[in-house]
Amino acid sequence: MFQKPKGTVDILPEETAIWHKIEEVVRECTKNAGFREIRIPTFELSGVYKRGVGDTTDIVQKEMFTLNDREGTEFCLRPEGTAGVVRSVIENGLFNEPMPLKLYYLGPFFRYEKPQAGRSREFYQFGIEMFGAETASADAEVIALGDRVIKKLGLRASLNINSIGCPDCRPKYHDALRDYFKSHENELCGTCKERLEKNPLRILDCKSPICSAIADNAPKTIDHLCDDCNTHFETLKSTLDSLEIEYSINPRIVRGLDYYRKTVFEFISDDIGAQSTVCGGGRYDGLVQQLDGPELCGIGFGMGLTRIVLAMKSKAEKGELELPKNPSPVLYIAPMGDRGVVYAMKTVTALRERGIYAECDVVKRSLKAQMKYADKIGAKYVLVVGDNELDEGKAMLKNMADRDDSRQVELDKVAADTSILSF
Repeated sequence: MFQKPKGTVDILPEETAIWHKIEEVVRECTKNAGFREIRIPTFELSGVYKRGVGDTTDIVQKEMFTLNDREGTEFCLRPEGTAGVVRSVIENGLFNEPMPLKLYYLGPFFRYEKPQAGRSREFYQFGIEMFGAETASADAEVIALGDRVIKKLGLRASLNINSIGCPDCRPKYHDALRDYFKSHENELCGTCKERLEKNPLRILDCKSPICSAIADNAPKTIDHLCDDCNTHFETLKSTLDSLEIEYSINPRIVRGLDYYRKTVFEFISDDIGAQSTVCGGGRYDGLVQQLDGPELCGIGFGMGLTRIVLAMKSKAEKGELELPKNPSPVLYIAPMGDRGVVYAMKTVTALRERGIYAECDVVKRSLKAQMKYADKIGAKYVLVVGDNELDEGKAMLKNMADRDDSRQVELDKVAADTSILSF
């Protein structure tokens, strides 16, 4: 028997209602904020991510799924969304549109990592990207959108923010980090020893308990900001205050991708058990140029939908949230005989065209079995139609919530007068 590949998930019908709710909230919030949907390929040239995400990142070094075509060209399944969206903006000349350019995406992404709760090799993400706005108020708008989506889904998440500086002030901070971590070099994990020279900022993001404990006393990014980055960060904080969005300053947040600068942030939820990041992002001024595009600043985030689903389920188990369910039919028609089947099919089709969910038997069940089935799928009303009912042009419409509550209806009016289905 075949099984799904390791690290992938089957999203079954009873769960898709939750996903539909998330997507509905996402589309509503992005629409109201002026973001338009963009859909990019599931795989890209590997160079898009090697140059965009950074050669020193875990994504490029350890987590990309790569493949070669018959000509030997290397591609990769997209491990994140920003670099692919930037490639599309450049290739399709979207940088010529009025600014700011606001885009969002929904879809699957792929990383080769150890599967665990809230972390899989195929995962779904909602992300937004805003180009052409370099102000701290643009950062606040992006953060506010993430906050709005999370709250409309009925979840709790604490916002953590930080600034990691810019190319002007970051080199001095890197020097301070190297000096600090070199005094602990023998205690660092093998990966962080490599990062020490290439990108010491990444050590702050290490999940090793030993490296994490050492990083607790490392120099803080916000103590090494240039005047411009410091002003940007202070403005962001005051804007979030005015929007009444609560936040904490967390100097350990650096994000795992090389393209970030200035503002970085994460929304952390405790609804999944151990604290978990459900949304993270930041500013990436310079990335468009890095991928051979024009000078164009950008900021965005990625929200892990698999983790959002886990958080919603966790709250539902505690009785704090009611999960959405797949709809039940308003009417189930139980036909008896060939004429009844014809009537049932025609009536159900007409009701569906009017936007009413209706079902009828198509597997030749007995009347008793049909009544059990109608009850199991949660049908609100049942109409039994056989030769006698068709000859008389009338049948009894049964209320499944109150079996003693039924009424006689004219069969030719069931599809035409939907008020019949409301008693």
